Amino acid sequence: MSLDTGDTAFMLVATALVMIMTPGLAFFYGGLVSRKNVLTIMMQSYVSMGVTTILWVAVGYSLCFSGVAGGIIGDLDNAFLRGIGINELYPDLDIPVLLFVVYQMMFAVITPALITGAFAGRITFKAYLIFLVGWQLFVYFPFVHMIWGGGMLADWGVLDFAGGIVVHALAGMAALASVMYVGSRKDQDEAVHNVPFVALGAALLWFGWFGFNAGSALDVGNDEVGSIAVLAFINTQIAAAFAAITWLILAWHYYGKPSFVEMLIGMIAGLATITPAAGFVSPQSAMLIGVAAGVVCYFAVVLRKNLELDDALDVWGVHGVGGALGIILLGVLASENINGQNGLYYGDSDFFLVQLAGLALACVWAFVFTYGMLWGIDKVTPVRVSEETNLDEALHGESAYTE
Repeated sequence: MSLDTGDTAFMLVATALVMIMTPGLAFFYGGLVSRKNVLTIMMQSYVSMGVTTILWVAVGYSLCFSGVAGGIIGDLDNAFLRGIGINELYPDLDIPVLLFVVYQMMFAVITPALITGAFAGRITFKAYLIFLVGWQLFVYFPFVHMIWGGGMLADWGVLDFAGGIVVHALAGMAALASVMYVGSRKDQDEAVHNVPFVALGAALLWFGWFGFNAGSALDVGNDEVGSIAVLAFINTQIAAAFAAITWLILAWHYYGKPSFVEMLIGMIAGLATITPAAGFVSPQSAMLIGVAAGVVCYFAVVLRKNLELDDALDVWGVHGVGGALGIILLGVLASENINGQNGLYYGDSDFFLVQLAGLALACVWAFVFTYGMLWGIDKVTPVRVSEETNLDEALHGESAYTE
């Protein structure tokens, strides 16, 4: 096997696309929060780009993608990228191992940053840094290994094309646990402060998601199975559009006006929901998944509000519920003719049950560990801020805007 320059170029672009999603998330979240907390939440996304990169090359990649098959976590054989040659190709692929390392790094960077939208305006920076490292080590890395690294859930037969469990369900359940531990904001009625920021962030996220999903094929295709990357690309666009318009119609019906921000949130829900299924279902199924995302995630947000849980930016309702829904619908709609696996609709009930089992394990562990870790962090340093009026000044000594 020799280096394929086409596949390598494709994966370099996909990696850059996933990287731009984290700054996109910072703008998306930054526009949704109070003007006095903009830098605080943007900082939480950007600092993950630094801290997670260091953690990933030190131990993360090794813990995720080394070790024996069927395990829960890998070993440290590749710690600090030891033993990885600059010209070494990844097994069964024709791209460099180092390119795979940096591609997967970008997933690790954005996943904990997603959680920050739940506890916006309430957590100290020191506590967040401890949370960032601990959550990666004990939640994200084990599930990457178990699903994508040949571990236990892979042995069960669980499939997750680009992160329905590994990214969105884990982050969503961690968000729910965080909200329940940290509690509500004193003022929950602050309006979206910068809609253009939200639109810019949503655009970067949508753009980057093509690298997130299509790049997860890890090549541009072959004559035997066609281009799964192209399938994932079009499925990503379809699901996002169908979910955005479905959400827009629902919000218009209930609130009386077509909201730009609501449509953008619906788009994110569609992207999260198609993520695990993008390379396993037909474009027609992607249409159904998009509509389902718009409806189910919308009413998950309504339920969250009725329960008075202060998930500030609806991480659980959009990412958690969306990722879980995508895993379930993958178990229903997967087609053997597309990528080798039938779902419940095509007669394979066992695969559907395996998907449910993998999802349940991930959700329970992410919730329980996150809640317990926040309790532990609180014993070392306060998790919740003592004053919520202007976190940018209080925590970072800076302001997004001059008065």
